[in-house]
Amino acid sequence: MSLRLGFDIDGVLADFRTAFEAAARGAVHLQAGADPDEADGEPLSTREIKRVWAVVKRTPNWWTKLAAYEPAQIARLYALTRQLKWEVVFMTRRPETAGDSVQFQTQWWIESNGFSLPAVVTVPGSRGDLSNALRLDMIVDDQLHNCVDVVGASPAKAILLLRARDQQAIRQHAINRGIGVVSSLEEALDVLKRAQDVLVERRGRLNRLVDWFQTHRESSLPLMPEAPRPRLQDE
Repeated sequence: MSLRLGFDIDGVLADFRTAFEAAARGAVHLQAGADPDEADGEPLSTREIKRVWAVVKRTPNWWTKLAAYEPAQIARLYALTRQLKWEVVFMTRRPETAGDSVQFQTQWWIESNGFSLPAVVTVPGSRGDLSNALRLDMIVDDQLHNCVDVVGASPAKAILLLRARDQQAIRQHAINRGIGVVSSLEEALDVLKRAQDVLVERRGRLNRLVDWFQTHRESSLPLMPEAPRPRLQDE
């Protein structure tokens, strides 16, 4: 038996934040290095945010221009998918832009980073409903509310990817709900590899992710290891 997995795109595979910062600098004259959520110490207004999104939507194939956080791990995901016969679905709520469809842009981007023939679902609705409909075993997402939605609306387990190290409250909230927490795609794939091993060994339902995270603290699956992030290809 193999795993059926769902992966969010932005924040998990693609560095949306940096691309949005660049769009914000052009749209609202944000200073280089400033937080796109704050301008001159104040959050961007609703009007300014709409202006940034207008720039994004006017840019042909904007979604193909994002950098990958960990391109080597996207290729690794493809290798594991072939090796372990995983069924992988990439999920996104990206809005349309000029150029090709969001689905095609996303497929092109994933393929360009080493995962051939990706299945991409563009859906604005509940991740929980989608996970239930697709009978997913696990999802990887960078938004806690999506993870909570999934574990509340379906039998699927959730892994929250928090790249920032200063989100202890969010991390603890996820753990309290039985959601696994990692800080990189590499760690998430390690978790999924172990989940496959557990599934084969026990041939039953998986335990809560947080339970066997804690059980195996001395293995290669710590809750929040301080592993260095791989360098991007263009660095």
